[in-house]
Amino acid sequence: MAVSSSGMSIKKVLISQPRPESDKSPYFELERKHQVELEFIPFIRLEGIPSKDFRKQKIDIGEYTAVIFTSRHAIDHFFRVCEELKIPVSQDTKYFCITEAVALYLQKFILYRKRKVFYGADGSNKSLFDVINKHKDNEHFLYPCSENQQDNEIVNWLKVNHCDYATPFMYRTISNDLKSVFAECDFDVICFFTPSSVRSLFENFPEYKQNGTRIGAFGINTSRAVEEAGLTLHIKAPAPEAPSMVTALEKYLRNING
Repeated sequence: MAVSSSGMSIKKVLISQPRPESDKSPYFELERKHQVELEFIPFIRLEGIPSKDFRKQKIDIGEYTAVIFTSRHAIDHFFRVCEELKIPVSQDTKYFCITEAVALYLQKFILYRKRKVFYGADGSNKSLFDVINKHKDNEHFLYPCSENQQDNEIVNWLKVNHCDYATPFMYRTISNDLKSVFAECDFDVICFFTPSSVRSLFENFPEYKQNGTRIGAFGINTSRAVEEAGLTLHIKAPAPEAPSMVTALEKYLRNING
């Protein structure tokens, strides 16, 4: 597979997510400002677990008073399962979301103003926990997640804080074929957003060597997955001065490219 050139200057960045739909995405401003080329290639895709398989988990959604969402995908699959199984979602259900953007996505499925929706202040698990902590004694939490999810920090927090919770699997993560992507391009930076994306890289290239490619990671668990894979991490978000991957990249490019 192709690897990064040994020079320090950054010209091509691989973002392991789908290309933003809006032309106003800050990624494109970053691209213009620093004269770099951004390639958007999702390393993973999600596949919904059939409702008949969900039933085998013996989780009664109606028993839970609150739902925790860490992604729009989780929202999609939660309401898909409810619709397929004709499960009514109570008007009083509370929603706890990792970011405001995820919270606003709920408008696709619910009357937002009539529900009780909460979200973390900065997109970190800690800020989400701060919000949940105020309600944990009075709610029964449902945390929809991937069948092969690696992010256990939220589950561990719920357990340690003696919350009443369940973690139904509603979708699974599948690695995409990346061989043609790396065969055609050299990347100076690769940015990861989930531990599953790191796993996808090594499922495609078991003998992958970093060879000077700079690595970025968003989230504590993704950073941990990068380091556990034996890779050197150069760009880390969120951080106090870099709450998003865009701002972390901006800072890094400013230091490297000038």
